[in-house]
Amino acid sequence: MTQPTTIRAEHLHTALSLAASGVPVLPLRAGKVPFGNCTRCANNACGGRPNMKTPGPCACPAPCHAWSAATTDPNVVGSGVWRRAWRCASAVAYHPGGAGLTVVDLDDADAIAWARANLPATQTVPTTRGEHWLYFGAMQSANAVRPGVDIKSTMAYARWLGFGSGTMAHLPDAVRALAVQKPATPRSAPQPLTVPTRARGGECPHRTPTYLDRGIAMAEQRIAQATSAVHATVYRTFLAVLSTHGRCGCLTEAHTARLFTAAQAKGETARHCTDAWTNALTRLGL
Repeated sequence: MTQPTTIRAEHLHTALSLAASGVPVLPLRAGKVPFGNCTRCANNACGGRPNMKTPGPCACPAPCHAWSAATTDPNVVGSGVWRRAWRCASAVAYHPGGAGLTVVDLDDADAIAWARANLPATQTVPTTRGEHWLYFGAMQSANAVRPGVDIKSTMAYARWLGFGSGTMAHLPDAVRALAVQKPATPRSAPQPLTVPTRARGGECPHRTPTYLDRGIAMAEQRIAQATSAVHATVYRTFLAVLSTHGRCGCLTEAHTARLFTAAQAKGETARHCTDAWTNALTRLGL
């Protein structure tokens, strides 16, 4: 009866040690799925993505799902809702990109053989079915870049499975190139609109630029992961961004360009992006 408690205590100790070394961590429940890390989202009541593997459109003070919940703050890791989560956690996860790392996730023997023939040797961690190859340097995450090969870095999480063996190498161009996908047809450059200025007498409620940047990153991810109804997803995402950040004047053309680029990468035209943005502004009275 004491074994589960010992295992959970070990997870918490591991998480605190990693956080102290600058690696953002989070607890995982069975099935390698993150918890909802605040009381409001504990049972997915906020409408997060299926199995809460990606951040949902919650109204919490800060993003609290999946990779966006990973933190190095010991007061978060070891107390509050997280402390309750550790009682039934099945594993520790971390945000590689937040630690300045990239994980090449190799799912089977064929993928491992390909990596040994094409990638520089680096720190290697055994997994249930394959290996994690760890490199210094962060990059865009991407799934299924080759059969049995995923890349986990920014906006992704990976299970912590120990330090493995070998010396960690710097992220090579060969890995970066795996995430580059050429568009099927040429697309025009994004055409962002001028963002409304700060409302009179209003104060920015977003506290830090990091909060806004994280919101834009979450919006980009939501668009990138759309598998159907892309038009509707783009519009709803624009609407969500503007409803949160459109009234205080914090949004810039650089932010809108990021959103338009994400939409055009899914096949949307510049005209549709402009129309969706305009419609969202109109609906919100901006």
